[in-house]
Amino acid sequence: PSAQSEHRGCQSRGGPVLVLLPVLCCPPPPDPRSWERLRFCLLSKEESRSFGFHLQQGRDGAGHVVCRVEPGTSAQRQGLQEGDRILGVNSDVVEHEDYVSVVRRIRASSPRVLLTVLARHVYDVVRAQQVDDAHLCPTLGPGVRPRLCHIVKDEGGFGFSVTHGYRGHFWLVLSTGGAAERAGVPPGARLLEMNGVSVEKFTYNQLTRKLWQSGEQVTLLVAGPEVEEQCRQLGVPLAAPLAEGWALPTKPRCLHLEKGPQGFGFLLREEKGLDGRPGQFLREVDPGQPAEKAGMQAGDRLVAVAGESVEGLGHEETVSRIRAQGSRVSLTVVDPAADRFFTMVRLSPLLFLKSTEVPASPQDTCSASLFETGDPPIAETAEPPGPLGDHKCILYPGPGGGYGFRLSCVANGPRLFVSQVTPGSSAARAGLQMGDVILEVNGYPVGGENDLERLQQLAEAEPPLCLKLAARSQQDWKAWIPPGSAE
Repeated sequence: PSAQSEHRGCQSRGGPVLVLLPVLCCPPPPDPRSWERLRFCLLSKEESRSFGFHLQQGRDGAGHVVCRVEPGTSAQRQGLQEGDRILGVNSDVVEHEDYVSVVRRIRASSPRVLLTVLARHVYDVVRAQQVDDAHLCPTLGPGVRPRLCHIVKDEGGFGFSVTHGYRGHFWLVLSTGGAAERAGVPPGARLLEMNGVSVEKFTYNQLTRKLWQSGEQVTLLVAGPEVEEQCRQLGVPLAAPLAEGWALPTKPRCLHLEKGPQGFGFLLREEKGLDGRPGQFLREVDPGQPAEKAGMQAGDRLVAVAGESVEGLGHEETVSRIRAQGSRVSLTVVDPAADRFFTMVRLSPLLFLKSTEVPASPQDTCSASLFETGDPPIAETAEPPGPLGDHKCILYPGPGGGYGFRLSCVANGPRLFVSQVTPGSSAARAGLQMGDVILEVNGYPVGGENDLERLQQLAEAEPPLCLKLAARSQQDWKAWIPPGSAE
């Protein structure tokens, strides 16, 4: 029987014990002076619900040390040892982060996580040589990572053909303007995974059969030539937890609830998920109550509370975490379609949240506007309503060189605003929405006589493009922009 409890608020304090599974270890990077024992371990959960190791903070109060490795687990088979120092989790250097943050990062990455590891005796020698963090723990920056691209077949098919070298090495040849190019696949990309399955051991016939079985859509993990070369130089594996999402069919949603007189208005139940393991599901969403107003849907699966993963937690502990939040709660959820997608690609939906920071209040949409499901009421006057909160977006050009949004301005109006966002574009992935008001461009405030001149220079500006925005719903800006007044 499924445990259930009526939801009226929560947060957490889970014990920081971790465990890890199928692991890939890359060859050591080429610099023998300080990296000869640096290892990259790609761990994944399979039958076990843990990664297979335990972590503790270093005795000196700094660093994070593997204190025990479970026998018979992939962590043990792949050589993770007691005393190893964890320097990086996925694309983040964590050596100087606090212990709780590192535990959260590892849990939030489930079911796969990439660890950067250094043996204890090597770590001591390297630290004595005062090697800086950038050389000790190499990382990939934004825009120089593998891409997770979702491609929907059109009249021209998937828009790519496959060439191959030796076993397990496949490259994609794109059709100009085809579905693959629109989905963000870079020219000359190497294919790493298809629908969450590594193609490393595939033959060409097995690959084409797998593609045919995908039907009308397929999700590929790919790496462009520059990414592959960067990873080769740094010794970093082309691992799925490093991926950036491009044109994904679905995303996690961040819901901000403020308790009403009758509570939050939903029920939390423990049920079996798609992988057959227990999960926490949201049911009986009451009409007109805070949960429904925040966009909650019956059948959503809860994946995080206040930005902290609840993967693997029991029902009572999850409820206690929600209650610990008090009258204002931030929940990250996935609907059934998103749950199926992220289960298929074997990656945590939390890896594709723009930010796991929790806004100060449900009205503050900082970094979370991508995942809001409801719009504020339409303004009743011609004056622009106050913004919902400002936030910054950093944009990189897409495959065609553009950012994927259109700006407009109102005659005699106060500000420039986003009037169009291309689905799947850099702007869409960064969270731009129709109606967002532009406050700053690359650090320069807008709202003066030279705005148009400055904006016309954006196409020539060196990326990335940094925008400071004030969020506003589509209904809002339509309410105060007179017909024919926008340019």
